[in-house]
This record gives sequence, structure tokens and C-alpha cells, in this order.
Amino acid sequence: MKQLMVAMLLLVAGCSAGTGAPAPTSASAPVARSPVPSSDIPAITPSPTATRAVCNETSVILGGGFPEVRGTARNAELWGLLFAPGPPLASGEEIKIVWRMTGEGPLRVRASLADGTPAKLAWGPEEHSGSNWQRPGQEWGTGFVFPRPGCWKIELTRTRGSGYVWLSVK
Repeated sequence: MKQLMVAMLLLVAGCSAGTGAPAPTSASAPVARSPVPSSDIPAITPSPTATRAVCNETSVILGGGFPEVRGTARNAELWGLLFAPGPPLASGEEIKIVWRMTGEGPLRVRASLADGTPAKLAWGPEEHSGSNWQRPGQEWGTGFVFPRPGCWKIELTRTRGSGYVWLSVK
């Protein structure tokens, strides 16, 4: 276990050499109030069996189910569950991502490349009434279509708390 933790730290440290430049902002989507049944969310809290570098400083946790990412956050904790085989994600296809984020207030989500190209928010954020995914915070679902390959920054903000993840799209 200690060796795995050291390997994860080295992997994360090695992945933080990206530009780190903030992505330009685009319009945020308001919170949708239609709850999604908890039966749509798998019972999963992955035990990290491996990590894989995504882009910039975000790494993917690979475990017993869907890939998971831990975001970089301020005044919050942020997690994403990728309903995909894992990064790199496929461009031009709708990708479902479930988020858990602590903090207060409505959730706004946007994604863009460093050059300002926005991803299409196909739906969401939709607040979930609960699930079996064991991470802190309230839960929302989103559907994104990333129009082209690249390293995408997904930014999530609440009245109190904000965060982001970087995801690789092929």
C-alpha cells in the first residue's frame, strides 16, 4: 500500500508540468432541478488499484468500476465519476460525468480548451437525490460533448466553493 501511495504521488507530481494557465471563461449553465433516480448511479467507491495521467495535474483513479477523478478545489472537495472507459475520452460523443462537490449554493459547470473553445453542455447539471457513490458533497450529473481532441478544463463553481479537473479527449 505504501508503495502504491508513493507511486501515485510521483505520478501526480510528474503530471503537473502542464501550462496551468486558466482557461478562458464561457457562459455557465444554471442548476437544473429535476432529480435523477439513485438507481442510475452504480454502487462504487473505487479502491485505487492504479492511476493514469490525464493532462496537466489531474490523474484518473482506476478501480473496480468507472474511472474517477479528484478535482483541485478551493473551499470545497470535488470528485468526478466518468461514465466512459476512461481518459482519453472520445471527442464528438456525449460523455456522462457525475460530480460530488461540497460547499454551498447552486452548481455551475463549464468546460473549455486553453484557446477558449467551449465544450457543449448537453444536459445538466441535474441534482441527484442520492446514490451509492461514496464521496463527500452533493451530487449532480452532467452530459458533455467535447468537439475536438485536447486537454479540457472543466470548472465547477458554487456560491461557496470552486474547483476544476483536466480531462484528456482524443
